[in-house]
Amino acid sequence: MADRSYAPVDVPDSVLDRFRKLPVATIWSHVVRDAGVELPFIEGLNLYTPGMPRLAARARTLRFLPPRPDLLSEVRAGENSPEYKAMARCGPGDVLVCDMMGNTLACVFGDVKALQLKMNNADGIVTDGGMRDLDVMEDENYNLLVYARGRTPYASGPWAEPVEENTQIQCGGVLVRPGDVMVGDGDGVVVVPSWYAEECVQVVEDHESVEAYVKMKIERDNVPPGRYYPPSPETWEEWRATQA
Repeated sequence: MADRSYAPVDVPDSVLDRFRKLPVATIWSHVVRDAGVELPFIEGLNLYTPGMPRLAARARTLRFLPPRPDLLSEVRAGENSPEYKAMARCGPGDVLVCDMMGNTLACVFGDVKALQLKMNNADGIVTDGGMRDLDVMEDENYNLLVYARGRTPYASGPWAEPVEENTQIQCGGVLVRPGDVMVGDGDGVVVVPSWYAEECVQVVEDHESVEAYVKMKIERDNVPPGRYYPPSPETWEEWRATQA
């Protein structure tokens, strides 16, 4: 990894499309092992919009802090407030990622503010806090993927206030930088650094393909999985020969 460039890159839609076909568990293993990221998985998130396509989107970030009168006087600016600026950055292939400090009582925002994401055709919301008005968003076809730690009837106050956007944040104890790729399925959400995304998607595609080859051999030969799994170097060579 010494020769790797850690400069952030703009991940293209073509790479996101490939990530949507891949499982979070395998992506997690390679981000840890190959990219050296020890904590890429956001623990404790629930998927509240099942049945939609899998999440694979660039992170657009929003940070919340505990409110105080002096802070509120600086950040509450109507349509120019941080949450609206953050949502304005979100379009197709983008997801709003919110640092709610892990507070599941506090909601990022409800259906009225989320309308901006719907109008921009953004992919969704990921937060380590709570979400509300999900029934309204479903009934009115917002088409937003939502991962959160819980559902809540509350607003963000008195616990949290949106204060800064387009900056590095934590979400569920994981570093998220603008432009990182958020990949989600039923297992949860993993963060892929933008500088590793294109390499990662190829490595994981190969991993999944060789495992499919191994499963074929197990079923064909009617043997315990341990005969061929985990795949040996020889099995990898067999698989590579099938790709030629």
